[in-house]
Amino acid sequence: MAKEMQHSSMYLEQVDIEGYENGGIRKNLDDDGRAKRTGTWITASAHIITAVIGSGVLSLAWAIAQLGWVAGPVILMAFSFITFFTSTLLADCYRSPDPVTGKRNYTYMDAVRANLGGWKVTMCGLAQYANLVGITVGYTITASISMVAVKRSNCFHNHGHHVKCNTSNNPYMIIFACIQIVLSQIPNFHKLSWLSLVAAVMSFAYSSIGLGLSIAKVAGGGHARTSLTGTTVRVDVTPAQKVWRAFQAIGDIAFAYAFSTVLIEIQDTVRSSPPENKAMKRASFIGILTTTLFYVLCGCLGYAAFGNDAPGNFLTGFGFYEPFWLIDLANVCIAIHLIGAYQVFCQPIFSFVERYCHQRWSENKFITSEHAINIPYYGVYYLNSFRLVWRTIYVIVTAVLAMILPFFNDFLGLIGAAAFWPLTVYFPIEMYIARTRMPKFSVTWTWLKILSLACLIVSLVAAAGSIEGLINSLKTYKPFQSEQ
Repeated sequence: MAKEMQHSSMYLEQVDIEGYENGGIRKNLDDDGRAKRTGTWITASAHIITAVIGSGVLSLAWAIAQLGWVAGPVILMAFSFITFFTSTLLADCYRSPDPVTGKRNYTYMDAVRANLGGWKVTMCGLAQYANLVGITVGYTITASISMVAVKRSNCFHNHGHHVKCNTSNNPYMIIFACIQIVLSQIPNFHKLSWLSLVAAVMSFAYSSIGLGLSIAKVAGGGHARTSLTGTTVRVDVTPAQKVWRAFQAIGDIAFAYAFSTVLIEIQDTVRSSPPENKAMKRASFIGILTTTLFYVLCGCLGYAAFGNDAPGNFLTGFGFYEPFWLIDLANVCIAIHLIGAYQVFCQPIFSFVERYCHQRWSENKFITSEHAINIPYYGVYYLNSFRLVWRTIYVIVTAVLAMILPFFNDFLGLIGAAAFWPLTVYFPIEMYIARTRMPKFSVTWTWLKILSLACLIVSLVAAAGSIEGLINSLKTYKPFQSEQ
């Protein structure tokens, strides 16, 4: 029998509704009254791999082609080391003031508020949530590209390679959005472990297929042109294009490591024993090591296979050639992976908006009331009307934005550039300096500031390259008419 229950305080604290029974008695609670966390470094690693090995891996062959055999792998490894280093600093900010026994910070903004405060909290919020929105739009674009690739490969296989087989991305963006509308009703991050595990398996699958196809293409005796400096000026690109594309490639690589945005939220799913910061550091090491291995292999082997003509999405670059079924499988895996990755990045947005609305309008039953619905083979699901409406609107808006701006590489580069410095470098370093009360102009302080400044410069040049690419794309683009 359906029943309505008021739960504003419960929802504010993200308490698992299943812990309520017998008139509201809470069971299995954590030390702060929230639902007990059950995550481990394994589930945290799955979340990281789902977040990191996203669509970014598909553009790495193109990025290496712009930078060459020397600068490409060096920049890739540099971003890997920087991301791991700053993620260890960020993991220690989950509790304040002590990283083991202090008060929990449930979100990135909470950590900044506890350690820095002031205008930096607002700056963090703007950077984090704008980046999360951008990533969900980017994943909608990428998923549709992969779905279209399946249809086109089958078309080429059935009708021959002389047929154009042009297909619009827009219907596939709508299909992806419909799936996300359903999955977005998952209440919170704590319920996403199964989806992240599936997505992580999919990421390994399509990355492995891409590696295998690259190796086969190289072994087949192809004569792809490669060089130590990448694309050749006045042969492949103009001098200006060489500079802008190199900047954009740096942004693509930065995007490929974008998970600091949700690191604190992932850490908030990890149980308290062993200490969350130790489990998260282990998860970060495993996640970044795994992804870097795949990145180096996919980027370098993809460049070896395609040379200076490497496509923006290296799995679609195998064309629509045989074995078509393997290309189909890889692209299906990408689409499934991005279904999970989308949820990893949009759940913090959902949580932030819903917490704010519960605080602002705590007496509004549309926002606070839940209705229990008995679903066969699932159990009782508590439907919140506000959650249903607002999350559906969010998914629709991201899908519309994706239809308006379906520029894969330019979009990824801009997102990566905009988020890398503030969220991956600046805030973790500043919080570490504040938390440890590090003396100004000490050796460690100086080197950390130099690292932050260097990463700021990298972010600015990467953003410039991506904006230039977007401007060029917009000159010939007609909204809602994208075809491949």
